[in-house]
Amino acid sequence: MYKRQILRFLLARMVYSDGLVTLFAFGGIYAAGTFGMEFAEVVRFGIALNVTAGIGALGFGWADDRYGAKRVILFSLAALILLGTVALLAQSKTAFWIAGVALGLFVGPVQSASRSMMARLAPADMRTEMFGLYALSGKATTFLGPVAFGWATAAFASQRAGMATILVFLALGLLLMLPLPDPQRSQ
Repeated sequence: MYKRQILRFLLARMVYSDGLVTLFAFGGIYAAGTFGMEFAEVVRFGIALNVTAGIGALGFGWADDRYGAKRVILFSLAALILLGTVALLAQSKTAFWIAGVALGLFVGPVQSASRSMMARLAPADMRTEMFGLYALSGKATTFLGPVAFGWATAAFASQRAGMATILVFLALGLLLMLPLPDPQRSQ
């Protein structure tokens, strides 16, 4: 039974990680192309995003302990989808900055809670192997997000359409996570 749960979790993580990888890879390009940000401003935006991601990971650590990794992942993915939609629909650079920096608060928690969930799902005697699969699941399909981004951008002649593919990856990952039992609750 635990093998099926681990496989489903790794599949869900693979999908939502593809969305995050695409966000990291193309977020700066989108900011420059859509909002006319200069290189220095894109760098400042990236730094602000990383700072808020760290704050989010630190701040949500208690939630992981108290409510479980699954709930933190689901909440963070939902917030990423909501704030990503706001950022995608933003018409001004200021609105984009606000949504983007707020979005950062949930990037760190989804990543740290994912590692926590893997640790809770994996049998103690197989953790090394399971974290090897965890690492592979984060890398095996990293090309899919950028391919989807490129295809949508070209097909619709819009970077916004390309960025919308990130929301699809995040939503699919969230849906795949929903039926998983919470390993913290079953112990």
